[in-house]
Amino acid sequence: MDLFSLSLALLQRYPYPFYSVARRFRPVVNVSQYKLWLVFGYDDTKRVLTEHATFSSDFGRMAGADALQDPQMRAALISSDPPVHTKLRGLVTRAFTARAVSSLEPRIESLTHGMLDRVIETGRMDLIDDLAYPLPVVVISEMLGIPAKDRDQFRQWSDQVVRSANNLFGDRKDMQAGDGGGGLVTAEMEPYLLDIIERRRRVPGDDLISGLVAAEIDGECLTESDLMSFCSLLLVAGNVTTTNLIGNTMLTLLQHPQALARLQDDLSLLPAAIEEGLRYRSPVQFMFRITTRAVELGGHTLQPGQIVLAFIGSANRDEARFPAAHRFDLDREPNPHIAFGHGIHYCLGAPLARLEGRLALTILLTRLRDIRRANLRPLPPGEAMILHGVRHLPLIFNPGPRLGATTPEMELAI
Repeated sequence: MDLFSLSLALLQRYPYPFYSVARRFRPVVNVSQYKLWLVFGYDDTKRVLTEHATFSSDFGRMAGADALQDPQMRAALISSDPPVHTKLRGLVTRAFTARAVSSLEPRIESLTHGMLDRVIETGRMDLIDDLAYPLPVVVISEMLGIPAKDRDQFRQWSDQVVRSANNLFGDRKDMQAGDGGGGLVTAEMEPYLLDIIERRRRVPGDDLISGLVAAEIDGECLTESDLMSFCSLLLVAGNVTTTNLIGNTMLTLLQHPQALARLQDDLSLLPAAIEEGLRYRSPVQFMFRITTRAVELGGHTLQPGQIVLAFIGSANRDEARFPAAHRFDLDREPNPHIAFGHGIHYCLGAPLARLEGRLALTILLTRLRDIRRANLRPLPPGEAMILHGVRHLPLIFNPGPRLGATTPEMELAI
């Protein structure tokens, strides 16, 4: 591992001091060894995310990243530009409308209560393993129509897909290994998804995969590669970022006990706490873009075909945009964070993530009393630099009563 890769690994734990220095001295910087441009300021980052004609999401433009030029990547929402992106996004937008998302509220509440029932009598839990991870996995899996028995396997696959992003910083030959490390669909996931898709062709249901199988663009059905990339993207985006939203918000509150106490006394502040948590500890730290033309950015000239990393996590701590940006402030108003991105690639699942976070944390803070960390040992960071969160967050609290019996369905679900 070279010095740059080692620095990135260290930054996974707590990147904010580095961001602060970068914004002050090198807000736009070239890492020539990897032909990367790193962008740290709010205005520049927002511009990169907004001007899609100049800063493209088409990963096929990335010289040397041959593994990213397969059909699955070209068909993916995150790696396409208009008009392809516009058509693809239109296929799944209806599943994430405000009405569709709000209809999931009773199910999310039921799942959260069931998961807390499993631990509440013990006075101990790992927030990630016991709630923040399984909740969004169950929700998005049910939307897709994935059987409950397969959800643990999907966690491993989604972690593998997320982890592959780190290969972009190292030897890109690694991306062409046979483990599927460079694409959206791993080698193990592909036959599973193909089987699910084929079953939906024969016997359609009311799930999202069935809807995608029946969908058409310009009179043509989606290919198997299109369908697999959709399923994989929705699975990863639908669970990992929400897991980090819940985990990061709770961790931040535990580190700010006055804010936690205030919130428990007045849960109407929770939406503001979630928005401030998204700004303060953004679940997604950066996004990739590729320049389509020569462009001036931060006093530098970027040539066509160069990779740009727009650091959302840094932009959301930019003192020029957020007064006292280093402070977690429940009263911050306005709070124009870009934790869910900006422009045409703004996170499609943002309303669902916010709903899951609000319901889960409301129930957690209502049912668990005297919540605190089980120990003060360093928390293991997430699997990839691109996402910011912890893999475990052990908590202790006053034991409480269960609300009901865990059903066989719940046993399978988590």
